[in-house]
Amino acid sequence: MNAVHVDANEVCFGCFNVFSDLKLATPEKLKFKTALVIEIRRAMQAQGLTQQQAAKRMGITQPKVSDMMRGDFSNLSERKLMDCLARLGYDIEITVRPAKTGVGQLMLAPA
Repeated sequence: MNAVHVDANEVCFGCFNVFSDLKLATPEKLKFKTALVIEIRRAMQAQGLTQQQAAKRMGITQPKVSDMMRGDFSNLSERKLMDCLARLGYDIEITVRPAKTGVGQLMLAPA
């Protein structure tokens, strides 16, 4: 990441991945979880579900749904988020294949 000084403040230019820019341990994992939460939010809106109704359907508490909607989903695993989507009527397909480069990626490709 490159840094420039502007008016005695350091301004950093990122790499378009906020998780990586913040030097979080697993940026790809967080991107994947974020994509799952975005789909959960879309499903809730499309179905007109309140947080309480969504919580019941997803098998989690309403406070966890509230946390998720505010961007705090650290207490939910990728597996649990995928389970939540399935309970909201989504099919989830996992495809595993050799990576084109030495290191593979986690990604979510919404239909």
